[in-house]
Amino acid sequence: MPFDPYRLLWPFVRVLDPETAHGLAIRALEAGVVPAPARVDEDVLTVRLWDMTFPSPVGLAAGFDKDARVHAQMLRQGFGFVEIGSVTPRPQPGNAKPRLFRLEEDQAVINRMGFNSEGHEASVRRLERRDRSKGIVGVNLGKNKETEDAAADYELGAWAFGRLADFLVVNVSSPNTPGLRALQGPEPLRALLTRTRRALEEATRSTRTPPLLLKIAPDLTDEDKADIAQVSLETGIDGVIVANTTITRPQSLQNPYKRETGGLSGRPLFEASTRVLGEMYVATGGDLPLIGVGGIEDGQGAYQKILAGASLVELYSAMVYQGPGLAARVNRELADILRGEGFTSVLDAVGQKRP
Repeated sequence: MPFDPYRLLWPFVRVLDPETAHGLAIRALEAGVVPAPARVDEDVLTVRLWDMTFPSPVGLAAGFDKDARVHAQMLRQGFGFVEIGSVTPRPQPGNAKPRLFRLEEDQAVINRMGFNSEGHEASVRRLERRDRSKGIVGVNLGKNKETEDAAADYELGAWAFGRLADFLVVNVSSPNTPGLRALQGPEPLRALLTRTRRALEEATRSTRTPPLLLKIAPDLTDEDKADIAQVSLETGIDGVIVANTTITRPQSLQNPYKRETGGLSGRPLFEASTRVLGEMYVATGGDLPLIGVGGIEDGQGAYQKILAGASLVELYSAMVYQGPGLAARVNRELADILRGEGFTSVLDAVGQKRP
C-alpha cells in the first residue's frame, strides 16, 4: 500500500475544530504543499457521459470546495471530476458557529453550514481562469436564505455559470436552509427546473449547454420519489444526484454530537442513500443518469453504488478521516473489483443490482 502522509497528520487534525481544520486544508492545497498521489489510469474506470469523458467515476462532492478555490488541486488528487459549491448569488455567512461536527466513532459528520458562500462573483472570477482541459468541474447552485422567489436564484446561477461549468446542479435538498426541501414537491420542483433550464439554454445559445442535474434528499417518502422521478423526466433535466445529507439519526450512532441539528453524512448514510439510489434508478427506468453519493469510503462502496444504478459517484465525508488521497485509493480498489467481477467498464455494471 502506498505511503499515506495523512496518517501522520491525523492525530493533529483530530484535535482541531473541524471547520478550522477544513480551512487549513484549503489553504494548504492552494499553497501546493499537499502531495498528489500517483495517477490511476485504468481504462475500466473511464466513463463517457453527457458528451464528456470522465477518467474515473469517482468525484468530489459539493461542500469541500465551496468557492472554487481548489478544484484544480483536487483533480490532481485523483478525482475524476469535482463539484464546487453550493454557491449562492449574493455572499452570505451561513449559520452561526460551531456548525460542523466530527462523529469519529461513527465515521460520520454533521453539518449545519447554511450555504456559507462568497457568492457568484468570487467563484465566477476563479472559474474564468481555469484550464478546462485539465478536468471536469461542475457547479452546485444554492439560494440565498432571504430570497422568496427561489427559482430566481437558480436562474441567476444558470446565467452566471452556464458558460463556465461542465455541469450544473440544482440543490434543493440541504436541510440547513429554511424551506429549501419543500421545493422538492412536484409543482414547485417542476416550475423551478423549467425556469432554470430555460435560463441555462438562453445563457448558452452560442455555446455548449452543460447538463443540468438535480440533487435530492435521502429523507423522502415513496410518493416523493415517484414525483421527483416523473418531474425529472418530464422537464428533461440530464441527471439526478442521490443523495444529500440526512436529518435522521440511526440508533447505531455513538458520538455525543449525534444530538446536534443539521445534516448527517458519512458511513451511517451509506445504506439509506444506496437504497434510495436504487429506487430512483427503477423509478426512472434507467433512462436518467444518476450520481450516487453518501457514505462511500472505499472501492467496494463505490461499486455498490454503481450496481444500484449510479453512472458516477461522489464522496467527501470519508476524506475527513482518510485524507485527500482517498480518491486514488478508491480508484485502484474499484478498478480491481470491476475486473474481478468480469466488467470491462463502469457503465456495464450500472444497475446490475436491483433493490
